[in-house]
Amino acid sequence: MRTARFIGSWLAAAIALALAVTLFVQWIGFVLDSGGANSPMPLLLVVAFGANLLAWSVVGLVRLGDDSVRALISRRTPARAPAHSARGGGGRPAEGAGARRAPVRAHAAAGAAALHGAGGAGAAGIAAPGGPADPPADAYADPTADTAPLPLAPSGGGNAGGTGGGAGRRRTDPDQISLAVVIPAHNEEPVIDSAITSALRLFNRWDIYVVSDSSHDATADIAAETGVNVLELLTNRGKAGAIEAVIEEFELTENYDGVVILDADTELDAGYVAGARRQLSDPTVAAVAGFVVAEWKPKQRTVIGRLVSAYRDRLYWLLQYLLRYGQTWRHTSVAPIVPGFASVYRSGVLRQIDINPKGLVIEDYNMTFEVHHKRLGRISMSPDTRAYCQDPFTLGDYVKQVRRWTLGFWQTVRRHGVWPSLFWFSLFFYILEVVVVSVLLLATLAIGALAVLPPLTGGAVLELDAYAAAYTAVTAVLPLTTIAVGLFVPDYILTCVLATARRRPSYLVYGLFFLPMRVIDSYLTLRTLPMAWTAKSDGRWKSPTRVALKK
Repeated sequence: MRTARFIGSWLAAAIALALAVTLFVQWIGFVLDSGGANSPMPLLLVVAFGANLLAWSVVGLVRLGDDSVRALISRRTPARAPAHSARGGGGRPAEGAGARRAPVRAHAAAGAAALHGAGGAGAAGIAAPGGPADPPADAYADPTADTAPLPLAPSGGGNAGGTGGGAGRRRTDPDQISLAVVIPAHNEEPVIDSAITSALRLFNRWDIYVVSDSSHDATADIAAETGVNVLELLTNRGKAGAIEAVIEEFELTENYDGVVILDADTELDAGYVAGARRQLSDPTVAAVAGFVVAEWKPKQRTVIGRLVSAYRDRLYWLLQYLLRYGQTWRHTSVAPIVPGFASVYRSGVLRQIDINPKGLVIEDYNMTFEVHHKRLGRISMSPDTRAYCQDPFTLGDYVKQVRRWTLGFWQTVRRHGVWPSLFWFSLFFYILEVVVVSVLLLATLAIGALAVLPPLTGGAVLELDAYAAAYTAVTAVLPLTTIAVGLFVPDYILTCVLATARRRPSYLVYGLFFLPMRVIDSYLTLRTLPMAWTAKSDGRWKSPTRVALKK
């Protein structure tokens, strides 16, 4: 059965590649035939691909060459004898690196916290999967204390030698970089266990901190049963407020070198921690952006859910490989966002960031702009920090999510304003293209609708003089075939390429509807632009529909 699937997947990839080549050849022929000073094809090409995408793809190729040369030189350079590492096997801290406390569960309201006894498996000293057992609760923590005990020296650095992760010193040995994991959650009962289980494969339970933001379901109880640290906020503060609260409550930036922030539906790839530590070993790096991979489990989704997931997979692939990869080169560092689903911030940087300013609907754009605006370091991204996210299951949830993201972007631009920098130089052209392409795409859609009505109605609409005049004027410049070939075909070629890379023939079907999804994105982009000056938010969130997917 596996052999048949393997052969079938490669056969599908070959078919998708052949289709991509055929369409490309036919498209080139059409472009050459319609060439001329008045040809709209160059404009349609910009709408289909985007000038920024093409430009940053070139920069990405230069970065690929630069990184390859640096890696080759690094391999040829004799390595120094490694310093004593406090890390145990499997990427976990060794037990003898420093005293450990049991995970705790706390409640917080109005800025005050009342500590309850260490809950779940951690209090009983049960070992994390593949890791050492936690120490008994009564060894390092007083369960009757009024405040939560601080995490003692995290192995691999932390407070070792009296110098905490927040002392301002940036470690260059990846094995010595200590990381705390923060998982903010609001009514995430279906997925929180999977997210914690994923984190436990790479971290010790005492380094994982779940903050339940006034959840009304079993989110906090499920988290406590895993033995990780749990902070329950009795007042809904929103994601940014929850992150701010858990960092302050446990003084994470004082006790770790960096903080990993995960969404409650995020699952980490096995190489995520090693990749994050490797990137943070560069002292110029302020934050590491996770490399998002859309979760693809088609049997557990509806048709609409599969369409959304496939479309997001293509979007992530294009943005990360062809845009973000160039934007996060060490000589550029102009990426406008460190996605909040799986990000790592250096502790010293987090202390200088305003995580939760008033009025913003999301935090990740603002936190990234803070890094750039305050010149705290550069943004790093590499495919070795993969993490999997759960995309919306319904079109309604998709629209709400995109609306929230785009509004958050415009609000952040409004909040920070303009300052002279390479970042804003790049951002200006990005914003310009986003707005222009969105307008052109919607205008092209309207023109297409104008051109397609006569064939659909048998020419009846042409009896209207006003319509006939508009139809004649429009089709003389932009006939329906030019719109279809100039706009749809290039977009579909990208889908064929992705279907080849992913070996997923179903993308060839879902790809027929990707252009309408882009139209939705364009409408929301323009719709939320003026709302950045009118809409206010207290940061509170409403999680989309979550589903506990089978493994």
